[in-house]
Amino acid sequence: MIILSPFIFKSHEYLPNDESVETFKFLWFKLGKGGFADIETHGWFLLGKLVPFYLLIIWFFTCKHWWYHIIIIPILMYAFQIIEAYISNDKFADIQSVLWLLPICIVVIPFVYFIRLKLYDKHVHGIDLEAMDEELNILKAKEELRKEREKLEQRKETLEKKM
Repeated sequence: MIILSPFIFKSHEYLPNDESVETFKFLWFKLGKGGFADIETHGWFLLGKLVPFYLLIIWFFTCKHWWYHIIIIPILMYAFQIIEAYISNDKFADIQSVLWLLPICIVVIPFVYFIRLKLYDKHVHGIDLEAMDEELNILKAKEELRKEREKLEQRKETLEKKM
């Protein structure tokens, strides 16, 4: 799919650009003018959204980096733009999709920043919260053992005084 993306993107050039043609059928797809001057322009617009959309989806599912969740934002942007082109009655495309992304950005960006903060603290500053917890537990255990030892020594002293 990735190798074919430039060819798929340029396939709009094979669509009819005659304004008198109302629809074009290819396999099980039927493409009309959709508010554009001709079918080729509609195909150009549609492929300009679909090709980056599916490339971003492939990137999202194959990315091994910690920040891959941030790729959701452009994926949703393209999805909203594609949906808006067919649902909206506006004369211009790609106008309202940014406002729909705002709630998603409010959730995704802090989530990714939190992950970044955890990783930055661990690998750059050397702050490992689990190791710190373990160390604190060891110190508490040592303190309890020290108190227990003091109690035992006091008992020993009292027993020696009695004998």
